[in-house]
Amino acid sequence: MPCHAGHRSNGRRGPAMTSLWLDRPDRPAYPRVAPGRSFDVAVVGAGLTGLTTALLLARAGCSVAVLEARHLGAVTTGNTTGKVTLLQGTKLARIARRHSSSTVRTYVEANMEGQQWLLRYCAEHDVPVQRRPDLVFAQSEKGRDAAGDVHDAAHEAGLPVEWLEEAGLPFPTFGVVRLADQAQLDPLDVLLALARDIERHGGEIFERSRVRDVDAGHPCRVRLADTEVLADRVVLATGTPFLDRGGFFARLEPSRSYALALDVPGPLPQVMAISADPPNRSLRTAPVTGGERLVVAGGSHRGGRAVSPRAHVAELTRWAAAQFPGAAPTHAWSAQDYRGIDQLPSVGRLLPRSDRVLVATGFDKWGLAMAVAAALALAGGILEGHMLWARSIRTWRPGAVTGLDRAVRLNADVAARLTADRLSPRVHSSAVVPPEGEGRVELDGQRLVAVSTVDGRTRRLSATCTHLGGVVTWNDAEHSWDCPLHGSRFAADGAVLEGPATCRLHDARP
Repeated sequence: MPCHAGHRSNGRRGPAMTSLWLDRPDRPAYPRVAPGRSFDVAVVGAGLTGLTTALLLARAGCSVAVLEARHLGAVTTGNTTGKVTLLQGTKLARIARRHSSSTVRTYVEANMEGQQWLLRYCAEHDVPVQRRPDLVFAQSEKGRDAAGDVHDAAHEAGLPVEWLEEAGLPFPTFGVVRLADQAQLDPLDVLLALARDIERHGGEIFERSRVRDVDAGHPCRVRLADTEVLADRVVLATGTPFLDRGGFFARLEPSRSYALALDVPGPLPQVMAISADPPNRSLRTAPVTGGERLVVAGGSHRGGRAVSPRAHVAELTRWAAAQFPGAAPTHAWSAQDYRGIDQLPSVGRLLPRSDRVLVATGFDKWGLAMAVAAALALAGGILEGHMLWARSIRTWRPGAVTGLDRAVRLNADVAARLTADRLSPRVHSSAVVPPEGEGRVELDGQRLVAVSTVDGRTRRLSATCTHLGGVVTWNDAEHSWDCPLHGSRFAADGAVLEGPATCRLHDARP
């Protein structure tokens, strides 16, 4: 059983936001990569996709380096809810609205292969897993149709779903889709097992090694801040590809959501569950020393677009307390993932005519089974293997035009936001500094300056995102600067937290 003593959190203080999974003393540290190293494959990103890909290649005898900008599981994997399910909320229904029934079945087949590989791996390496039914429930009569669409899409895809009138949850529901025998786990348990296994097979893991660019030659030159390494192939397992080649940033929509772990008196429902209609709500239990905690997630919004992320956390806390009387939060955190314009992931070549740089993206918050499927497809391609289901999720697939209308709307919205942010009124620079934990964008002459006070220190940075020039907004839950265009995030001191940006916010010098 995972041992999480946990820390008491009010769910509101930005710096204290740490996931239940990342709050642990046994997380190892890895060195920075040394200059001049050369590898068969460099995998960028130490989440589930990156580590699984690295392990598969190391097992096959490749020399492999994992290059992680921060630490294992720092971004999406370490902040997921840890569900390994084929039902996936409304995802199958959304795919079915854009694609043929055969494409939905192929998507399920890919996830099934990823899920089964992951569960076998956990069984072989003593990683705890809890088997649970997964529920998609309607919160209103209006939501009943959305749940019905999920049932129909899942049934058409060959999943043995059933329709129930009652969910057995401590609040009213209006119809439920149930899929038996799915799974939940602690994602850090998996990452730590994979990391140990990679090293046993001769692979190497490097932290605090942020990749800024890749020259896709023969070999590829992988450029970091102060050094470079060489590799025959490069895999970008970074949530969203940070290289602008291929224009993936224009085909992905960043979505941020929030989660709580709570101590709850009395028994907890032994299911995984998620709503089919808004407001989005997700539930599961998590084993901890001495019992179980409830994990509740929700509050999704476009990355960088929330007026107050702290308000999302507070609203989720109020909901949990209302539905589970006596619930006391121990952890609060958030996560960001990316949705493809045609609802499908994209796994394969960064550019259509070159296999030197590969990517995996667009998991849309259902990345545990899909991350492993992506790793199987990526490693299979490098090792000249072939998987029939991989064709439907490959990059540059002909069917991607089914998302063209969404791409036009998405990028028109990005352009409109950029223009509005540049023209909108600003507070003029003044000697009045923001109070502790707050930040604002000021107009200093012709410059937009991001000013914040965190831990007693006031900093002035350029408010221009170093990716494509968006104007950042203050995240009052996590004390970060978030870009509303493509989801880049920066710490209060300007350091990059999440891409596609790879360079810190510049200092705003007088």
